[in-house]
Amino acid sequence: MMAVIQRVSGASVTIERKVKGEINTGFMVLLGITHADTQEDIEWLGKKIVGLRVFNDDEGKMNLDLKTVNGDILLISQFTLHASTKKGNRPSFIEAAKPDIAIPLYEQMIHFLGNELGKAIQTGEFGADMKVALLNDGPVTIVIDSKNRI
Repeated sequence: MMAVIQRVSGASVTIERKVKGEINTGFMVLLGITHADTQEDIEWLGKKIVGLRVFNDDEGKMNLDLKTVNGDILLISQFTLHASTKKGNRPSFIEAAKPDIAIPLYEQMIHFLGNELGKAIQTGEFGADMKVALLNDGPVTIVIDSKNRI
């Protein structure tokens, strides 16, 4: 499971010209799920996301986590994070989980993050054509792969 986490001062996702999810201060997270991901990946990655200390304290140092700043999460499923570009110029998505595996894991991540953060998680819609807008704050962008824990 892979996440691209962007610290934002605002983010939204629009589907068919209607805003589906929207946040102010917090994280816009792109989540890529593989066929090998499990509940253990959800828990490890979810705790990392919520615990990431990348918000500025009173001295301007990245030292505060999402809960401390009362931030939100906008979680967007994105199978293209697992693109392989080793051969040719057309990416292969063979490592990305098929919907029958990915949708339940995505929904479990939404639930897990909501429990960890203590509030509802804003989302896109799995498999939809989404328009994502964000104002990256910093910019701060962190990539975490649950298969690369060492």
